[in-house]
Amino acid sequence: MSARRDIRCSGCMVQLKVPLDARTIRCSVCYSITRVPRDPLLDHVEDSINQSWGFFKGLVTNVSAAVAASLNPSPGAHQYGYGYGHGSHLPPVRPHPTHVPVSVIGRRRAVLCGVSYRGTTHSLERSVSDVRCMNYFLLHTLGLRDDSILILTEDEADPTRKPTKANILTALQWLVQGCKSGDSLIFHFSGHGSRQFITGDRTERYIEGLFPVDHEVQGLIEDQEINAAIVRQLPQGARLHAIVDASHARNVLGLPYICRINREGYYLWEDHSYTTSSQGGLTVLISSCEDYETAANSSGLLRSPAAGAMTCSFIQAVQNEPGATYGRLLLAMRYAIGEAKSGVYLSGTIASLVRKALHPKSPQEPLLSSSEKFDIHSKTLML
Repeated sequence: MSARRDIRCSGCMVQLKVPLDARTIRCSVCYSITRVPRDPLLDHVEDSINQSWGFFKGLVTNVSAAVAASLNPSPGAHQYGYGYGHGSHLPPVRPHPTHVPVSVIGRRRAVLCGVSYRGTTHSLERSVSDVRCMNYFLLHTLGLRDDSILILTEDEADPTRKPTKANILTALQWLVQGCKSGDSLIFHFSGHGSRQFITGDRTERYIEGLFPVDHEVQGLIEDQEINAAIVRQLPQGARLHAIVDASHARNVLGLPYICRINREGYYLWEDHSYTTSSQGGLTVLISSCEDYETAANSSGLLRSPAAGAMTCSFIQAVQNEPGATYGRLLLAMRYAIGEAKSGVYLSGTIASLVRKALHPKSPQEPLLSSSEKFDIHSKTLML
């Protein structure tokens, strides 16, 4: 990973991680562009590196061309491709394709879905902002490729990118298509959720779900539908992180374990495996709040009132402390939401001494659910 330094956003003052060679940076929360001060010594070092890299590229090109010419394969002879084999010959240099179909992109992939329900009494304008913030974060902080991110909002011109129930389920199928061990997937949803208690001949349980834009006709996307679409399809060794900014959706992926953590950091895994199912790789859900709480707007968090508090606090926590554990992530998100609610912002070592007194309880407390139990204070978040 390239070296970075910390600067403050000129708009919302959030701390940003900036590559040393960056001239400007756009904040993923408030979209302000901040000019990065340059160091004359850095410019000199950069010029030297560029010169060395140019020489190295020329050397590699010449060597590759010489090897390819020496091989001089006859028509119909075996051609070496990408990958590893037992031979000692180098493969011929091939041009990169100008376009790669989205269905075969790399080892990291994301689906971002924001439903604003415009024209209804339940309109939620922050959802599109949440998706934009998350998209910028994935591109410029985590380094995902633009063509490995699928966005569904009501602002999209393509009708297949509208957040209908059918389109969302299709997007989830695309998310896990061709997934293999080592892949990392992300599902982000911002909108409304639902939790209903049902009784039947043999079962009594809560059904959780997400509201698509056409829910009045097509109904909810229920937890077991989402579980079947992506959780059960995840192969061993793959990872799926779902970030759901919606009320009444604490375990909307139907995962068997829910983590309870207090503000001192003590936690306990609740076993819900008798009503849910999971298999394959690791699935982790970070949801907005308890069912009796409300997923609110940022309310001053990062000075960005147009976005959801949960989405903003997640982005801030990951940016401020790369490589944090899941326990640190949850506590940082709770404190950030509590600080925004109270209007008191803390930093430095003194913060850890007075936060408990100032913020005995966050107005909403993000929750962690998982397909398996683990030590949240030793396992590192890897997106």
